[in-house]
Amino acid sequence: MTLLLAPMEGLLDATLRDVLTRAGGVDRCVSEFIRITNTLLPERAFTRVVPELLHGGRTLAGVPVRPQLLGSDPSCLADNAARLAGLSPFGVDLNFGCPAKTVNASRGGAVLLDEPELIGRIVGAVRRAVPAHLPVSAKMRLGFQHDGVAEDCALAIAAAGADELVIHARTKAHGYKPPAYWERIAEVRQVLPPGPMRVVANGEIWTVEQAQRCRAVTGCDAIMIGRGLVTNPGLGLAIRGQAGGVPWPDMLPLLNLFWQRVCRRVERRHRAGRLKQWLNYLRKTYPEAQVAFDQLRVSNDPTHIEAWLALHAPQPHRLPGEAHAPWLAEKPIPAAPAEIAVAC
Repeated sequence: MTLLLAPMEGLLDATLRDVLTRAGGVDRCVSEFIRITNTLLPERAFTRVVPELLHGGRTLAGVPVRPQLLGSDPSCLADNAARLAGLSPFGVDLNFGCPAKTVNASRGGAVLLDEPELIGRIVGAVRRAVPAHLPVSAKMRLGFQHDGVAEDCALAIAAAGADELVIHARTKAHGYKPPAYWERIAEVRQVLPPGPMRVVANGEIWTVEQAQRCRAVTGCDAIMIGRGLVTNPGLGLAIRGQAGGVPWPDMLPLLNLFWQRVCRRVERRHRAGRLKQWLNYLRKTYPEAQVAFDQLRVSNDPTHIEAWLALHAPQPHRLPGEAHAPWLAEKPIPAAPAEIAVAC
């Protein structure tokens, strides 16, 4: 089974991608979206969101990262995809799934699912703009307010030449409320013509059993997981049969590494919030994370966080070339508020 790490705007950035791919079990990542409006972005706009492009397109653990573009103008998306292709990414992904109101209000993400013809034009324009060897993929939900357009959107994406389609098994209206309607992914797959486009299942996969059942229901040999891996970084290993996953003592150096990355990329006043944001997810899996969260939740002082880590978390193991990782030298950037973290 192929396992993809999903994008999560406001949380799953290069920092957390680096840490989670070290835990193991992930075959490929998709970045947070890069918003495309009416401008041809400079290369630095792509490398700021996906600094792995300066490292051969991979995380330091060697896992490929596919940048994701979001927008509604086929021509402008094509021009930016062509510029992105010059940075040798592991493909170009297109976002037709983000449910955030601010994104949808500016004609981005899931709102485009009501316009299958436009989606087809976007995918086709990007496909023509990038070299043939470069994969073009898309991510969609089942629809905006209802799922009656799911087949039309998938057919448009396939006809436009996409190599891969990730389907989040809920509509925008469903949000993230259980359940995910995996059977609808199977129904969409049935109407697609034979061809090279691979379908990837996404949505409500938190355990090994759910991953196996999703695969059985959808018929997909690839799944994408977001919150499940943020909550349990060992889930990928467990799905692959390494039942122990990542025990808490092995998580502590990764937590320390995450903090070090945050300190290099995030303004000081936002750093404590980023660590607590991840601990808030981890406490769903690890009782020890609940203890850590309780001890740190009232503090926004990075000095307090560093003292706690020095006492509880060993220094992480360094990977070859890590001292020269490009994002370590970047100027700090503002952190996205925790409340806007959404899986896109």
